[in-house]
Amino acid sequence: MSTTTLPQPSEDKEKEKATAAAPATTEVSGARALLARPALAAFGLVLVALIVGALALDGNWPGALNWSSGIKDGLDWLSNWLTDNRATSPLFLYFLLHISNWSEGGVDYVFTFLNNLGWLGVTALATAVSWYVSGAGLKVRSLRIALLTLCTFGVFGVLGVWEYAMSTLALMVVAVAVSAVIGVLLGLIAGLSETGNRILRPVFDTMQVMPAFAYLLPLVLIFGIGSPAALVSTVIYAAPPMARLTALGLRGADPAALEASRSLGSDPWQRLWTARLPLARKEMLLGLNQTIMMALSMVVMASVIGAGGLGDKVYQALSKDNVGLALIPGSCIVLIAIWLDRVTAAAGDQLDTSPGSTRTGGDAGAIALEKLGGWLAWGVFVVFAAVGTLFGPIGERSWPIDWTVSISSPLTKGIESFTKSISDGIPVIGGTDVWASHFTSWILNPMRDAMQASPWWGVLLLVAVLAWMAGSWRAGLTGVLSLAVLGALGLWDKSMDTLSQVIVSVLCTLVVGVVIGILAARSRWVMRLIRPILDIMQTMPQFVYLVPVVALVGVGRPAAILAAAVYALPAVIRITTQGLRTVDPAAMEASRSLGSTGWQQLRQVQLPLARPSLMLACNQGVVLVLAMVVIGGLVGGGALGYDVVYGLQKSDLGVGLSAGIAIVCLGLMLDRLTQSAGTGKRGGTK
Repeated sequence: MSTTTLPQPSEDKEKEKATAAAPATTEVSGARALLARPALAAFGLVLVALIVGALALDGNWPGALNWSSGIKDGLDWLSNWLTDNRATSPLFLYFLLHISNWSEGGVDYVFTFLNNLGWLGVTALATAVSWYVSGAGLKVRSLRIALLTLCTFGVFGVLGVWEYAMSTLALMVVAVAVSAVIGVLLGLIAGLSETGNRILRPVFDTMQVMPAFAYLLPLVLIFGIGSPAALVSTVIYAAPPMARLTALGLRGADPAALEASRSLGSDPWQRLWTARLPLARKEMLLGLNQTIMMALSMVVMASVIGAGGLGDKVYQALSKDNVGLALIPGSCIVLIAIWLDRVTAAAGDQLDTSPGSTRTGGDAGAIALEKLGGWLAWGVFVVFAAVGTLFGPIGERSWPIDWTVSISSPLTKGIESFTKSISDGIPVIGGTDVWASHFTSWILNPMRDAMQASPWWGVLLLVAVLAWMAGSWRAGLTGVLSLAVLGALGLWDKSMDTLSQVIVSVLCTLVVGVVIGILAARSRWVMRLIRPILDIMQTMPQFVYLVPVVALVGVGRPAAILAAAVYALPAVIRITTQGLRTVDPAAMEASRSLGSTGWQQLRQVQLPLARPSLMLACNQGVVLVLAMVVIGGLVGGGALGYDVVYGLQKSDLGVGLSAGIAIVCLGLMLDRLTQSAGTGKRGGTK
């Protein structure tokens, strides 16, 4: 219930102004109503048409527009050509073969380097570098990060996964280095050239909504199973964040600093090296952090195409439905993610807080190196690594077997006992198996059946109307064309199955995420409580989320949906919290002065003003959920995800790549709709 206060005598002028403005407000409201009614009427008509069409008309995709046979034949021909000509085609001999050899040689070299250092040398070097870039000295943060590094590598050895961890780190080092270089080059093009930015933006947008699995199959056919395909797919997946944030930093450089550099006679190259890059270092280091996290996620996922390492241990354990065995390498992957995230974040803070952090003159690389310790310290690290490599390790190369502890068997028994007790042993309310069964029967199956029964033309019309209501005809055109591609590929029913899973996952994620985000925005102790949990969840690779959900609900669509919802939850919570906290304080104070309660402030002020942030949270939730639902094909998610997994396992380009294209089309449609809803003019905040 809204509350108002009686106007005081001193407020007569304000009251007169408000009265004078009333007719204009009424006219605006009427205009909005006239705009909204046709949209709502069109939306209602489309829903009626969908129901009538599903009951009375044939809603199947027309056979004349189904080109799946020709597309599959073409993809199969391409697959056979790639297989038959890998050893004779100039494209392979003089280009792709060199990339393959360089990739495999680079990963093998780094792994040999780590192996030659030995477990003691690797642990000491990693701990020293982590301590040094985070500030060195006896600072609490530096000592904490050094201890985290030491414990991380100690866990690798104690749990008996040292060799697998070194294999993962070797692939990570090469992938991050190549991704960072390519990302910086693309970022320079997009940041310094408007034409380059216009060309690269749709490429980056498409790569953002493309699930990681879609990269794997074509690269397997080109490079085969092993490190080359894993490295190239990781670079393609991890380079865009570095490019985007580099371009953002270059475009956001202080104009005054650039003008000062120009006035001193600097040429464009000098301005770039002495002004733009130093000013953009914060964004570039954030891009490096995101590249490292995405590279780790992809390296783990690339285990399905022979990347090896810790991801392969997880994949083999999941294929045997052995959650206890998968939990050990999964925990080590999480530790790697947390370690890398903390070290890069500390290095970024060190760049910002070091003396002279705002200095722009001089060499950009020298400035950054100076703030991270100087040439002497890094020279010592390089000499240590070189001596360890040339003269052999200190002690044994691998972790001593006597120092390992085997916990997989008792862990597996404990998890099996726990999951059995909660699966159907809870009185009255049943258990996770019962909940998963009811969730499938009452929600997933009806949603899937309804979407598959809807006439194809009605679904296209609904997407067009939703985009029109959001105020973007381009989004409507993109959505309609994307859906048309699904039908032409002969994957309409499977796409509707995947879309139903995405919708259910997004709704669950938004309900839980927005509620928690509201609590965190209105209570700082709630945010302090959940912040470390969100940090850990955001650093975990996608693959690792499958381990606990399989333990809780078994394989099937509920496991895929639960993993997708949990994976997307941190981003939704953080964006919602940030949006509510950044609402104009003047509006909040005005509402408070009128006597509004906390609930009224939230409903009438904060949520309407935070609408762009809420739509951004929805957009990110959709993209993240779609990526995870596809990976859910590994644990029984079915639909398009299963086709991608099948294509990878059988090297069937016709099945796998068609499903990958369909997934990209779904992602583009959902991404454009949610983006236009956040920026469109229709349905704006009243």
